[in-house]
Amino acid sequence: MRRTDRDLAEHGLNSLLPAALCRRLLLLLLTGLLAAQGASAQDSERDGLDDYIRANYTKYEYNIPVRDGVELFTAVYVPKDSSRTYGIMLKRTPYSVRPYGVDHYPKSLGPSESFVRAGFIFVYQDVRGRFLSEGEFTEVTPHRPEKTGSADVDESTDTYDTIEWLTTNVPNNNGKVGMWGVSYPGFYVAAGMIDAHPALRAASPQAPVTDLFMGDDTYHNGAFFLAANFGFHTFFSRREERARPSPSLRFDYGTPDGYQFFLEMGPLSQAEEKYFHHENPYWSDIIEHTTYDEFWKARDISRHLRHVPPAVLTVGGWFDAEDPVGPLKVFRSVEEKNPTVANHLVMGPWSHGVWAWSSGEKLGDVRFNSETAEFYREEIEFPFFDYHLNGNGDGKLAKAWVFETGTNQWRTFDAWPPPEAVSLKLFLREGGGLSWEAPAAEAAEDTYVSDPNRPVPFIGHVASRMPRSYMVGDQRFASKRTDVLVYQTDALTEDVAVVGAVSPDLWVATSGTDSDFVVKLIDVYPDDFPDNEPNPAETRMGGYQQLVRGEPFRAKFRNSFEETEPMVPDRLTRITFDMPDICHVFRRGHRIMIQIQSSWFPLVDRNPQVYTDIPNAKPEDFQKATQRVSRSRGAASSIGLRVLKPMGSTTGNDAPPPVKTRRPDR
Repeated sequence: MRRTDRDLAEHGLNSLLPAALCRRLLLLLLTGLLAAQGASAQDSERDGLDDYIRANYTKYEYNIPVRDGVELFTAVYVPKDSSRTYGIMLKRTPYSVRPYGVDHYPKSLGPSESFVRAGFIFVYQDVRGRFLSEGEFTEVTPHRPEKTGSADVDESTDTYDTIEWLTTNVPNNNGKVGMWGVSYPGFYVAAGMIDAHPALRAASPQAPVTDLFMGDDTYHNGAFFLAANFGFHTFFSRREERARPSPSLRFDYGTPDGYQFFLEMGPLSQAEEKYFHHENPYWSDIIEHTTYDEFWKARDISRHLRHVPPAVLTVGGWFDAEDPVGPLKVFRSVEEKNPTVANHLVMGPWSHGVWAWSSGEKLGDVRFNSETAEFYREEIEFPFFDYHLNGNGDGKLAKAWVFETGTNQWRTFDAWPPPEAVSLKLFLREGGGLSWEAPAAEAAEDTYVSDPNRPVPFIGHVASRMPRSYMVGDQRFASKRTDVLVYQTDALTEDVAVVGAVSPDLWVATSGTDSDFVVKLIDVYPDDFPDNEPNPAETRMGGYQQLVRGEPFRAKFRNSFEETEPMVPDRLTRITFDMPDICHVFRRGHRIMIQIQSSWFPLVDRNPQVYTDIPNAKPEDFQKATQRVSRSRGAASSIGLRVLKPMGSTTGNDAPPPVKTRRPDR
């Protein structure tokens, strides 16, 4: 029943609050009620699946021996119907295979409910050195290409030996195994594909941790991702002995404002002294290894993806804040090193891992107009495994199945990125404009002052942790700051479809000896863009500045990630790099915007703007710097885009889409 202002007045609310505010509070209450009802319905569905699992599966627990004598704790769920055989679905994880005990069952099994209903043998394993498995745990275990004896073990050998044991000892298996896992478990899938057991027929590394220094969880172009790594390592710590997981308290930031927390923490060295106390070696390792040294190179699994026999389905999210590069690196490495293998890529409009459990209809304020994750689970993931493990279906799957944001539709390609895309450049121009035409001015530049003691925030609202939605967040808050340069086109007269990497080519100078340069590619919505419904936060989508891709670059790495070198103060220097791939259409009537800044806090740690070992920087090292970005004819800063003819477009690929420039509203 809908309540009016009169109803509110009769209950005493209107006498205390303005009518508009009363309506807003009521909407919030109703939205919360609907959300609670939705959650209740989902809980009922999960409870129903829980009952189905108990009725149709029997749980067993084993300690599986591997070649060096270590035993790995493994939970196995076997269908009670023994009239047929089943494929095995294997997941290896450092996060525990809870619940422990043969009488304790999880709420779900496998990648999705379809697997439970169809019937598989589900296997979960604590990796070496975690929880109830023996051995010593190594963070992102380096692969050993050469093995001379039983003592030479890594994740590929542990996976091989596990599969050998399962196919030999678990009844009613059909001799075919599939692996899947998201994030860290995705790394174990990628590692387990190498020199795999013949029974491993299908593998799906999803958001796999791949190259931690080069764009995944830890460093991006030399810049340390502070908020995410701090949050992760406050709970992921060393385990001294075999034990079930104990209840752990969530880290208390003492404030809802992460910006305030990390700014008051001071230099990065204070994290160790104040919070980790030299008791978490995983945190210590990532802080000590600040260049692309052997520690990081050894942990890049993409270098070793040779001799991969199973079919591969690599999955990632365009808006994955943790592992945006890993899926693309794994897909490309398998493609290059294993040309005869059935190798597929799926990229959806998702944040980290949400394709495994959400509907995928939205992220933050951005709507995708369909249940993208449900579509993936039912139409791509399940058919992939059902074919390779059970022989059902025709096994036909596109090489690359990607979701095109902007138009909000799935597209398939025979290669990724599609080779027919044309490389174009958008040049920074006078008056804050963008143009496909290079500037003609002999000397032209824009300047701003960057203060590491007042860094640019990465979100426009208060949050203690890194919100998943920041990768599509509204950038209007940043465009109003004087330490952020803004360039944008006029309203587009045709769609502009961008696929693949975004490639900044900057000519910059700094008055300091080191600086970060953060580049953001943004889709500016037209002023008449409709608001979302419901809209309890009253977010105005007209003029929304949606982040499509953003990435920092630490200038001292401009010539090498292995060796750093200072910037020469006030000397114009060229910096080029690739940002992670996108598949996005800037629609007719929208505008393309570029923002350039020198901090992105606390997503990225602060650069003192003096050349130093940043984890050991002192408070007095953090100094203001004047940054210059050139747009001169001989040093024209630009953003490289790979432009594809959009579906239904009349614009040919042999010429850039028409773009006018305008001065941005500041």
